[in-house]
Amino acid sequence: MPYSTGSTPRRKRPLGWPDFWFKDKSKSLKHVVFKMQLDSLKSPRLRGAKTLALDSPTGHVDLTSLLSDELLLRIFSNLPQSQWNPNSLVCKRWFDVTGRLRSSIKVLDWNFLESGRLLSRFPNLTDVDLVSSCLEVPKNSGIVLSHSFLSLHIDSDFSDGGFISDEVLLPSEMIDEGLTILAGGCPNLRRLALIAATETGLSSVAALCPTLQELELHRCTDFSLCALAACENLQILRVIGCINGFYDSVVSDIGLTILAHGGRRLVKLELIGCEGSYAGISAIGKCCPMLEELTICDHRMDAGWLAALPFCGNLKTLRIQRCRNVDKDPGPLEHLGSCPTLEKLQLQMCHLRDKETAHALFLMCEAVREIELVDCWGLDNEMFSAASLCRRVKSVSLEGCSLLTVEGLESVVLSWKDLQRLRVVSCKSMKNTEVTPALSSVFSVLKEFKWQLDSRAVLAASLAGTGIGSKGGRFFKRA
Repeated sequence: MPYSTGSTPRRKRPLGWPDFWFKDKSKSLKHVVFKMQLDSLKSPRLRGAKTLALDSPTGHVDLTSLLSDELLLRIFSNLPQSQWNPNSLVCKRWFDVTGRLRSSIKVLDWNFLESGRLLSRFPNLTDVDLVSSCLEVPKNSGIVLSHSFLSLHIDSDFSDGGFISDEVLLPSEMIDEGLTILAGGCPNLRRLALIAATETGLSSVAALCPTLQELELHRCTDFSLCALAACENLQILRVIGCINGFYDSVVSDIGLTILAHGGRRLVKLELIGCEGSYAGISAIGKCCPMLEELTICDHRMDAGWLAALPFCGNLKTLRIQRCRNVDKDPGPLEHLGSCPTLEKLQLQMCHLRDKETAHALFLMCEAVREIELVDCWGLDNEMFSAASLCRRVKSVSLEGCSLLTVEGLESVVLSWKDLQRLRVVSCKSMKNTEVTPALSSVFSVLKEFKWQLDSRAVLAASLAGTGIGSKGGRFFKRA
């Protein structure tokens, strides 16, 4: 029987191109490296360069060690973001350098922030989202609940207040401590999103992050907005008081008034699920002279709040989204003002079943130049006729307006002498056969025109008279 008396000889590693390149050239290479090191000491550009590692355990030479961290950072910054993570696995130095590239992050684990690993791993953060990390929910759950503003894993438990109850949220003291840690390590923070914030935590962020420009507050309350007065450069604010099925909190006229006095430099404001009335909106208009964009989404405001919009003297864009009742009682039309600087009006998924409300809305927006109506239920010819009050309209987009017909569109379009762009998509009550020569002449002079009616209506019209699709009509058989 064959046997071995000694140890098995080690198989040699196959030679690569570095072995052939540096073979018998080690002395000359060392002279070159020594000359480069001398030049790096003389030149200010290469003063921070690393020395070349000749005696590496693997026998290979790390040529990137000649590059300074700043130069390596510039090289990585020109690569696609998808390559940052693979590059960070090359070595510890590349791991540290690629961490300095990332400026935006969504934190999922609160311990990652509280332990200090977040700031040591990513020291140059300017955009941080802490909403998911403040929720003690099962991260491995197979059920994901998504909304326009947040998404989270949930279990089968559901309370009266929604999936995000007080038991799910972290203690307020822990959130305040985490915000202090974040603010101390990210003095250049520009955007922050968090949930259930208190005045104490927001005050620490405002004091330590003077460049903060954008803030998103979930499950907000009236008195948590008191800290906004310390945010001297805050320009964009999103206040989310209530989301049906997720959580329920109250932002009333008190909070809107506090917001108005604290956000005097606001340029863009979004109020989602907030309560209020004429008093709160008028306070925002009077105290926020730089406000240019206002979004009202799923509001719970009292009747008459529309009449306060003219106080926004510099408003250019007005968005009303997912509101079942835009305004139950806007008041007498003769007492309503208008927004002279308004340029764009956007209504998305709103109920427009009240003729007085529609008339009051278009009356206040008579100076608007761009109108966008998307999936507005109840918008018929009579309500849309109030849009003829807007004489300066140049661009119109209609999508999903199922009750609007060609006749109602024509009565308004012919009154818009400056119209340049028209987009009509998925309006199933409109038919191509109803387009008149007068309306066709308007279409022919537009700069941009899109006419895409409901696909089912187009199919039904093309199959008319063939018997296909009707009961007892034609059908096909296999031969």
